[in-house]
Amino acid sequence: MPRIVESVARLVGRGVRIDIAPYENSNSPTRLRVSAARHDSADRPSRFSYDLNVVLTWDDDEIARLFQADGEARFLRYLDATAAKLDAWQGVRDVDLISRSQSEPTVLVGGLDFEA
Repeated sequence: MPRIVESVARLVGRGVRIDIAPYENSNSPTRLRVSAARHDSADRPSRFSYDLNVVLTWDDDEIARLFQADGEARFLRYLDATAAKLDAWQGVRDVDLISRSQSEPTVLVGGLDFEA
């Protein structure tokens, strides 16, 4: 998880808080919360009415696959693809990382895999 945090933090820039919520049970898996206050700029006003509050979770089976023989290489490919994944999630979830805004109070991006 720390390596995912580093990757996401590098991509979203300053002013964004990234927290890890540890695994509690099957209904509360390990979560990564990305949050920030909306940010208007002359170039880009807030697109949506809610502050950034995105929660990411990964599928348990996908996490277990990282411990297989090809797991490290697979994970590195995933980290390299994180920028493209964040861009894709923004479009389908009505999230705008630049203006730190979103269309719903909380956006869950769950059941993620580690495919690049």
